Amino acid sequence: QVQLVESGGGLVQPGGSLRLSCAFSGSAFVIYAMGWYRQAPGKQRELVASRTGGGITNYSDSVKGRFTISRDNAKNTVYLQMNSLKPEDTAVYYCHASRIMSATAYWGQGTQVTVSS
Repeated sequence: QVQLVESGGGLVQPGGSLRLSCAFSGSAFVIYAMGWYRQAPGKQRELVASRTGGGITNYSDSVKGRFTISRDNAKNTVYLQMNSLKPEDTAVYYCHASRIMSATAYWGQGTQVTVSS
């Protein structure tokens, strides 16, 4: 059974940076596309960024140029480096794993990111 454990959330001032980590276990990491989603209060969960095992990335327009998704296949970990944070980035951030060519997907428990002065 795949497990995803996020860490790195917290409170940061506008313009600051945070790095989220998601540790993956329970299957072959490289055959999963990894992503980060977020959900703000009263809003739908939305894709922030994703990265396949082969390195193909996708970003939402709202974070392009500020956020970077990366993965370390040796450590079974995916990261989200968030720079130039804005109050509108405040949300619970969820790690997501989707198995390639399959409907199988998993979610982490979420980590809170709050951007406020």
